[in-house]
Amino acid sequence: MDYLIWGGAALSLLGLLGLIWCIATVARAKRASLPDEELRAVLQRVMPRNLAALFLSVIGLMMVILGIFMGG
Repeated sequence: MDYLIWGGAALSLLGLLGLIWCIATVARAKRASLPDEELRAVLQRVMPRNLAALFLSVIGLMMVILGIFMGG
């Protein structure tokens, strides 16, 4: 079950990188002092990606736990 553990760790890392990208994108938009409408547009574009990255991270962690329980 090592492949499940390492695959899950890789998936979690990918999700974490996605979350960091989302944070950086929003921080860059806030520092740019965009008008309210443009800032909302940036947030609306980032939100689905943020949720997808969080989902990947959670699924990866579940895979790691499953691999450990199955005798990794």
